Amino acid sequence: MSMPMMRPRRKNPVLRTRTINLPPVARGRTALGLTSAAAEGRFALQVCADCQAVQYPPREACHRCLSAKLVWRGQPGEGELLAVTTLRHSNDLFFRERLPWRVGLVRLDSGPSLIVHLHGDIGEAPARVRVGARLDRAGQAVLIAFPELEQAHMADDPILREMASDPKFRKVLVTDGKTAVGQAIARALVKAGADIVWVGVAEPWKKTGGLEPLLALPQITQVPLDLTNSRSVQALAGELAGKVDIVINNAEVHRAFGISARRGTDVARDEMEVNYFGLLRLSQAFGPALRARAADGDAGATAWVNLLSIYALSNFPPHGTFSASKAAALSLSQCLRSEMRQAGIRVINLFPGPIDDEWNQNVQPPKLAPAALASALVKALRDGVEDVYPGDVAQEWLERWREDPKVLERELALGGS
Repeated sequence: MSMPMMRPRRKNPVLRTRTINLPPVARGRTALGLTSAAAEGRFALQVCADCQAVQYPPREACHRCLSAKLVWRGQPGEGELLAVTTLRHSNDLFFRERLPWRVGLVRLDSGPSLIVHLHGDIGEAPARVRVGARLDRAGQAVLIAFPELEQAHMADDPILREMASDPKFRKVLVTDGKTAVGQAIARALVKAGADIVWVGVAEPWKKTGGLEPLLALPQITQVPLDLTNSRSVQALAGELAGKVDIVINNAEVHRAFGISARRGTDVARDEMEVNYFGLLRLSQAFGPALRARAADGDAGATAWVNLLSIYALSNFPPHGTFSASKAAALSLSQCLRSEMRQAGIRVINLFPGPIDDEWNQNVQPPKLAPAALASALVKALRDGVEDVYPGDVAQEWLERWREDPKVLERELALGGS
């Protein structure tokens, strides 16, 4: 059984900073389907559309009938552990720093045999296990065998901590603590075991409901942060960038209406100023410091989270300019992810549907509760995924968007939601 993780020791400032070593990143294009599924927390393998054979490793043609009609489908992952070995030597710098490393051979109930990393709670073969896909520090999918039954403290396993961004014992910055969403996120992080949660407040002279009880928690500290002000962002980065392990950018401006229902560009400019340029300012100020601290082990920087919207995938005309600002933020976050991946920093994008807050008062249910969004965020950090679509509306939009983006665009233009 996994033992609870001990609080990591603080980094010795006298010692030189280690350089990040990432796992091997070479993958063929065919194998990226496995990575795409793992980025959303799913385990998928190629299935032949003609003979229904499930295969691994990924190939261009079916190993049984040579058909090229291969689709990626989710797999339950149950199987039998056939053999176990422990690696005590490696020519790869990443694994050399982490030896010994246990791997095993698993035969899935669906047919294929896989070589996988082994969770620390798995004993010797033979044994029943379940296989899942996770993203490693390089952003590529790897396979891990877990015990068949959930056990206490499984998330504290060193392999999972290496491939995830569990907030336990971490120091986190939440960019907006004045909203219901920001306060729910901060409380969820405290419940998850975060050491310190800094919550940004743009206009501290404005009294906000719920903020005082939040600040009464010993792990919560209020800091001044206005994402529309470069000087404010730079000042906070100078104070905290070398300490923060996880940045959660939840600050946003959300206004209803589209283009013709409102004259001028002031409101749209405000949305872009926070939703897009705010993310840009934050990335420029905090990004370099996080990348520099990525090799500090359990005390190092590990993740960046952006609160986007399902409207970023396809414009929702009743919230047209807000949708456009989130689409711009999505494009920018993809650039940020590419740059952060070189240092092993995970960039997570949240795509919720309508949230039950002041800007969606006139939107019909179902709406996502702030606490549910916060729970999805913490789970994403623990599971090490990249893209999260919390809530029924977001899941439905995602399914329709993947089926045919043009059809979804037409439905939304005609008033569908």
